[in-house]
Amino acid sequence: MAAYLLCLSAGGGIPIFTRSHGDVKPLPFPVIGSLNAVHMFATNHGASLKSTTTDDAKIVWRDFYDSLSLILVMGDDQADDCHMFRLLENVWSAMVLHCGRDELVNIKNLERFKREVKVCFQLIDRLLQGAVLGTFSDLTQAADLLLTPDNAALQNFLEAFVMAADSPYGCLMVDGHVVVATQKWWSLSGTELVLLGMLVSGLPPSTSRDVPIYLPHGSPTVPHRLLTFQLINGVEACVICGPKPTLFDLQGEVVRFWRPALDILRTASHVIPCNFPNTVSLDQNILGFLLVNNETSRCLNTVGVNRDNAAGLTMDKRREILRSFYKKVIGTYFSSPIEGSERGPTEFSHVPTDTYIVCDSYKCYALVAGSYQIFVLYSSAIPTYAMRSVTNKTLNTFVKDKSFII
Repeated sequence: MAAYLLCLSAGGGIPIFTRSHGDVKPLPFPVIGSLNAVHMFATNHGASLKSTTTDDAKIVWRDFYDSLSLILVMGDDQADDCHMFRLLENVWSAMVLHCGRDELVNIKNLERFKREVKVCFQLIDRLLQGAVLGTFSDLTQAADLLLTPDNAALQNFLEAFVMAADSPYGCLMVDGHVVVATQKWWSLSGTELVLLGMLVSGLPPSTSRDVPIYLPHGSPTVPHRLLTFQLINGVEACVICGPKPTLFDLQGEVVRFWRPALDILRTASHVIPCNFPNTVSLDQNILGFLLVNNETSRCLNTVGVNRDNAAGLTMDKRREILRSFYKKVIGTYFSSPIEGSERGPTEFSHVPTDTYIVCDSYKCYALVAGSYQIFVLYSSAIPTYAMRSVTNKTLNTFVKDKSFII
């Protein structure tokens, strides 16, 4: 979906940068000025302008620390505003991740800041391109998981490696999906988990990296270092640490700690695009699903199952349908913690736990069970009455198996 993102100074409305996604023309400066002016006019008269809808677009505004204003313009997909507010929150956090909060809140030289903030563009662009990249984490605010048959063994290898790095923060990623991570890594906020995954998967290929970062929630003013090491193609070990150890020192430990794990690392890399072991059997009518644990900020998703039962739906189309279904349900029927979702569930005298849609070529079912939310895409062949029981069975397949930690 086409989108414009505008960043301006909160006080004077001076443009800092603009980013866009899709085949769109740049917004003329008078339009940018008008979008900011109407927001400032409302603020100066004691009103809070958060969003509005035109004939074919939706616009949301958000100020951060009275320093920067972010404006997002997207096509109107009839979804709740909470998803656009979430995107703005992620964009701000991406800027904190690279620049630190103090640099964003106390801008002393605007022209120099315009140059320095360019380091954030790669990550911001990936947030705007979430649907194209095939990720769900940008929507769910939960880290994408990869379940392998050797997770327990890989956890042991990782724990030994991060101990050598003298850091409690470490994880193993395959194409941006977290395979295993330390307890401290999982203690990071959902936003931090999502942005770190997108950052690592979006960096140019390299055998090792040393990237300065801030943790938007855990350490927004004190910098840390993100060290990454490519073990095999697409598989990387990541560590967050302080001034020590040096990248060179830890490079010397990679072979010693990870050489014995090469075979199971290759096995892990082959789990994509299914994202879970082929020993798990699902109903033949399932074309994809998204399982989210809002308590642990983890999600498991796939559109790579039952590909011989595609019914003309490519993997990209399946992903598009699941994303659209998630956006229509969250904030409208199921609650969202993001600002902007007030209009939906509050209208009901009870809390909905199930919802579904039926179309000519597919069906979708969503279910809430405690901290879990599951969204399943079915072929049109499944009887509508059977979707609830199959969805419950699918949820229990992954939640009740103790070898899977979701």
